[in-house]
Amino acid sequence: MISTAELKKGATIEMDGKLFAIMDYSHIKTGRGSAQVKIKLRDVRSGSIIEHTVQSGTKFSRARVERREMQYLYSDDQFYYFMNTENFEQIPVGAEKVGDANKYLKENDVCEVVLYGDEVIGVEMPISVELTVVQTDPGFKGDTATGGNKPATMETGLVVMVPLFVEEGAKLRINTDSGTYIERVT
Repeated sequence: MISTAELKKGATIEMDGKLFAIMDYSHIKTGRGSAQVKIKLRDVRSGSIIEHTVQSGTKFSRARVERREMQYLYSDDQFYYFMNTENFEQIPVGAEKVGDANKYLKENDVCEVVLYGDEVIGVEMPISVELTVVQTDPGFKGDTATGGNKPATMETGLVVMVPLFVEEGAKLRINTDSGTYIERVT
């Protein structure tokens, strides 16, 4: 069991016979009565997002999920294929389960596949990934009074705002939570 005081983003809980991933939560203390907790939840199977308000101290059943490190191999029209690096077993994962991770996936990258029993419920990327710029406009020195930004298309199709000095072919570290530029990798 997990109480409202132990909530954290990314935790998976069971509620009303469904699996939910906690996206966000906030404690609300009104002038009268007990505190409440407002939780933003994503249904793991359908992908729908709901907001739920409960009394502070409410307990939820924690879902037993397993995270396995797997290597991304390739994708086709319907599935993304991952390989277990320990036993070399390959599993197909539907595009809806991969979600936003597809913006950061390159062939042979290692990520975590989240399983509930034998069912794949999601794919989690590391905090940052290294991607190569395939297209960006040239930046000219003196264009702005302060540092400026320009859009750059990465090898996975992700468009990121980068500093003016970044050129095509540069390898960049990108934050997978926000999709923002962190630094240039040498």
